[in-house]
Amino acid sequence: MTTREPKIPGTDHPITIEATGVRVVARVGAHVIADTTKALTLREAGYPPVRYIPLDDVDQTLLADSATRTYCPYKGEASYYNIVLPDGQGTDLTDAVWSYREPYDFVASIAGHIAFYTDRVEVVVDEG
Repeated sequence: MTTREPKIPGTDHPITIEATGVRVVARVGAHVIADTTKALTLREAGYPPVRYIPLDDVDQTLLADSATRTYCPYKGEASYYNIVLPDGQGTDLTDAVWSYREPYDFVASIAGHIAFYTDRVEVVVDEG
């Protein structure tokens, strides 16, 4: 059995989380999946910033649980959702959304939030 040892972010792999502070909208075509002013921006090492949106600001009727799970040693186990549009339109939206339901302590503020793969969901950050 493989043990999962959490890693602590540091100078070799920094992670920061801060309030985005502006409106963030996630959509597929004309369908708004999420609209919030309470998003968090997670910056991790050399990766692009990720917007984590509170589940309360998501149209959860468009989300269907997926059996997919992945593991990040810095954040914990990720659970996935498929996006199911009422008209069946859209590209492949399987596992297009993820969430850390019980993230590690260092990133605990992303609990109750979801993030989107931006190659399948348009995430617009209103910079003004």
